[in-house]
Amino acid sequence: MLRPMNPYTSHARPLAVESENANDILWVTYRWMSVGLAITGLVAWLVSQNEEAIALIFGTRMTFYVLLFAQLGLVVAFSAVAHRVSTIAAAAMFLGYAALTGLTFSVIFLVYTASSIASTFFVTAGAFAGLSVFGAVTKKDLSGVGRFALFALIGLIIAGIVNIFLASTTLMWISTFAGVLIFAGLTAYDTQKLKEMYAAGYGGGNLALRGALTLYLDFINMFLFLLRIFGRRR
Repeated sequence: MLRPMNPYTSHARPLAVESENANDILWVTYRWMSVGLAITGLVAWLVSQNEEAIALIFGTRMTFYVLLFAQLGLVVAFSAVAHRVSTIAAAAMFLGYAALTGLTFSVIFLVYTASSIASTFFVTAGAFAGLSVFGAVTKKDLSGVGRFALFALIGLIIAGIVNIFLASTTLMWISTFAGVLIFAGLTAYDTQKLKEMYAAGYGGGNLALRGALTLYLDFINMFLFLLRIFGRRR
């Protein structure tokens, strides 16, 4: 459950971006997000089909944890430098993160059936699309929703850490359904915030790529929680 440190801090001066072009720039964000998701899915599936790769990644806890910390480090690095590096460098970092995520995500193909993964992905895609469209078109200020969701996310992370020791099934399911709602709220809020920034003229600093990572993480986390609910185990 990673999120960029502050995806909405624009370090670039406002550009001459017309308000009516905000939707066009938002589509660029969606395209980058989609490419990232495609890379994650492809890498995860390819690794799951290779017994040697599976043994390398999951044969020891150390390797798996190294990959997890590498993901965390890349997110932190991306958040810190994406606004001042070239678009090529920022894109390489984003796509590299997507590929790293695919390595660790390969485990879901070992735990869940392919059909349930596919069906959950399409359910997530439909929910994400609806929530993102709502965030883009609604006139209601979703800042309150975003703040509440961010605080709830902190609570969710704490609950997850506590449950490592408690191993409570009840707490796990409460966290699962809460996670779906939290990332649903964040999807709508993040979309609205990005569109507002594009319309205001903050199109520099690789904001489309930074926004793509934010929406990518919203999608990925919502997918994981829904998979826990709908996924059929092997």
